[in-house]
Amino acid sequence: MKSSKFFGLHAAPSKMLSIILSLLPFLTLIIIYSVASDIRLNENPSDKLLPSLTQMYDAIVRMATVPDRRSGELLLISDTLASLKRLLFGVGLGAVCGLLIGLNIGVFPGLRNLLRPFVTFLSIIPPLTILPILFIAFGVGETAKITLIFIGTVFVIARDMQLYVQQLPKEQITKALTLGASELAVTYRIILPQIMPRLIDTMRLTLGAAWLFLIAAEMISATEGLGYRIGLVRRYLAMDVIIPYVLWITLLGFLVDWLLRSLVKKRYPWYNT
Repeated sequence: MKSSKFFGLHAAPSKMLSIILSLLPFLTLIIIYSVASDIRLNENPSDKLLPSLTQMYDAIVRMATVPDRRSGELLLISDTLASLKRLLFGVGLGAVCGLLIGLNIGVFPGLRNLLRPFVTFLSIIPPLTILPILFIAFGVGETAKITLIFIGTVFVIARDMQLYVQQLPKEQITKALTLGASELAVTYRIILPQIMPRLIDTMRLTLGAAWLFLIAAEMISATEGLGYRIGLVRRYLAMDVIIPYVLWITLLGFLVDWLLRSLVKKRYPWYNT
């Protein structure tokens, strides 16, 4: 029986068909939005809810190429750099600490009994609920925003690392100890390299939440950043700026995710094979 190129369990789409299928939902969404925007603008040319694609293009080009009158900076560039700095620093710090916590909890039963319930408890606390506490404790500067991202990612990463470490074959640990390796050598020279690709995958999964924490913190208290800009222009119902900024944030998230995924494929080709 000839297999379908699209339907069925054994479908085998060609490369060209795969590209078309990947683009189809995006094209459909653009068409639906364009039609809805045209209908609203025909009824009311001053409508701000659904700006046309041309209006959004002009707005984002202006934000990216025309210096701001007050600061002299290109707002899209300065906002992007400010947000990425906070995001990458917070997630990176959370990944390092989460890796060390999860690795040691997963390897050493004593530490597991001591810290696992506490880490689980901390991971359940909704990070956004402690944002006012962070602002009171650290002020409204960079420290509070980075700390929020750190708290929102470190315990999730630690729990995932612990579970993954406990799934590794126990035989390799026994063999290494039998051959004379110390417990620290087993932990940091045998187990640690094996869980690095899993750490990167876990970072990819936490990026969505990290963006949420970042945007929320910037909307509440910031002087630059993607979230700050969205919150600022929201007062003027500037959807021609808000929608492109949301799409830009999505694109940045996709690019960071793609870079991390490519790093795993290149650096750890044995992972997920």
